[in-house]
Amino acid sequence: MSLVVDTSVIISVITNEVHKAKLIRATKGEELIAPISLHWEIANAFSAMFKKNRISLEQAKEAIEYYSQIKIRFVEIDLNKALDIAFKYNIYAYDAYFIVSAKQYKSKLISLDKGLISVAKQNKIITIEV
Repeated sequence: MSLVVDTSVIISVITNEVHKAKLIRATKGEELIAPISLHWEIANAFSAMFKKNRISLEQAKEAIEYYSQIKIRFVEIDLNKALDIAFKYNIYAYDAYFIVSAKQYKSKLISLDKGLISVAKQNKIITIEV
């Protein structure tokens, strides 16, 4: 079975946050899928951490190296469907991309984002919460 992973999950794993071990167990043996936008969201998350002095450039680059070793199948999504979901649920398009990916590939979704989980459930997507 495939599993869509969102930015919150990847950031938690590659920066050794508290949920790392549980997230790794929850994704073990699954084919990980994400929209290609995940790359940009990862970098954006680090730039936000820079502004708050939560991470150094060296630490971010080490985390990116770790990220590059995670086997993820990056997929294209239908932007019109993402906009429909973003509009209907009043969420960012970046979040809608994960919903569209899960629907398109009939996949489960794992996230630490409670809002995203809520929208996924409303779309009858099986979710994994840690």
